[in-house]
Amino acid sequence: MHFLGNLIWIIFGGLFMALGWLLAGLLMFLTIIGIPWAGSCFTLAQFSLAPFGKTIVLRRDLTGREDIGTGDLGLAGNIVWFLFAGLWLAIGHVFAAVATALTIIGIPFAWQHLKLARVALAPIGKTVVTTREARMLSEKLGRPVNLI
Repeated sequence: MHFLGNLIWIIFGGLFMALGWLLAGLLMFLTIIGIPWAGSCFTLAQFSLAPFGKTIVLRRDLTGREDIGTGDLGLAGNIVWFLFAGLWLAIGHVFAAVATALTIIGIPFAWQHLKLARVALAPIGKTVVTTREARMLSEKLGRPVNLI
């Protein structure tokens, strides 16, 4: 079922938005200063290409510890990210959501685009896991962990 959902997703804007994430990552990588943001871009480009069967969680929940991207530097990085790329990717996902919501079959895909728009605003400190891994982590922590 995930394969079919991901195949239809690619048609309903997934490929376009994955390319947007990839372009943002390449631009960040070229600036040298933006290399830390490029990693998040490439991870989310893969997720944007095939989101069904996967979810996004806080890296802190997954590892059980703070790291450079989950603390104060991660917050500062997300603010810089928002100004240079996050807002534009979020707008792209919102436009894709509106376009797909115009059809009945596209409503679930519109919802996925809106969830990705939220992540696009502040991706640092987050990571992609399978929905099964997220379920197991939720059971271990005794609370929901998936962000989208």
